[in-house]
Order: sequence, then structure tokens, then C-alpha cells
Amino acid sequence: MAEISKEAREQALFSALLFSLHSAGMQQLGKIINPMSGKIERDLEQAQATIEMMELIKKRTMGNLDDYESKVLGRLLAELQMNYVDEVNREQKSGTPDESSGTT
Repeated sequence: MAEISKEAREQALFSALLFSLHSAGMQQLGKIINPMSGKIERDLEQAQATIEMMELIKKRTMGNLDDYESKVLGRLLAELQMNYVDEVNREQKSGTPDESSGTT
């Protein structure tokens, strides 16, 4: 069985961290089912916190990521940000928070 390099392992772990945060954010935005409850749940405050964490990761790792890691982080963060804006706009148009929202 071939050993993977420390660098390859770290890249895989970093990518897994990013995808985990992205998945949590999409759940918080009500875009995917929460596997623990089996329901669509929305919590825009938590989604915003997840986005802020990813923005912090981007800021703190600037200049230390390879091209692949930088692109993955940028794309996942942009997708969360666009979906967050979509959900906020939807809430504003309806005039009330969505029933599944954790926000008040």
C-alpha cells in the first residue's frame, strides 16, 4: 500500500475542513437536509457565523495556500455568500422569517 506524503494528507484534511464548513452552512441556509433531524432547517445567524469563519480562514491563510486550495476555498465561500444573500432577500420579500428559520 502506497504511503501518501505529509503535504498530500494535509491538503486532503484542509479540503475536508472546507467542505465540512460548506455543508454546515448549506444546512443552516436550509438548502440541504440536516442529517441529524432529517428536516430542512434554516438559521441565518448560524449561516452568517459559518461564512465569517470561512472568511477568517481565507484571510489568515492568504499566501499560504496552493492554487487548488485557494480555488476551493474561494468557490465554496462565494457559493455560501450568494445563497445567504438569496435567503435574506427571500425573507425580506415575504416580510416574515421562514417557518423553518432559526432566526426571529
